[in-house]
Amino acid sequence: MQPRVARAESNAILWYFAEGTPLVPADRYDRAKVLQWLFFEHYDHEPAIAVVRFWVAYSASPPPVDQIEARREAGYRALDAMEGVLAGARFLAADRFTIADIALYAYTPVAGEGGFELSRYPAIATWLDRVAAMPRHVAITD
Repeated sequence: MQPRVARAESNAILWYFAEGTPLVPADRYDRAKVLQWLFFEHYDHEPAIAVVRFWVAYSASPPPVDQIEARREAGYRALDAMEGVLAGARFLAADRFTIADIALYAYTPVAGEGGFELSRYPAIATWLDRVAAMPRHVAITD
């Protein structure tokens, strides 16, 4: 019999495979912080950063400019939140690399393709370099 594996929702899949590894903290508070960032990625970061990137860089029929700009503003709010935390921390949760960093890393380094000015975020830039230097890092490709 095959094991049951989460097959939808990237963060559920991430949690499934990371459970029991150092990527998911054992401490309840730290686990809650990781979950907080996973929910943030799902509801605030990805719907703005990834969607605007798609509309601007790949869509043959993007929505009107005002809709793109509204979504881009939401993306900047997400980046501002990350910058605020990363200005005082090496990683997003638990004082170490976790699946929170993996989830939020995915679209952040390519946000510029959606017109986001990442140069406004020095702590994010340092964090991106730190995550990219992790063993087995794989860069996003088109």
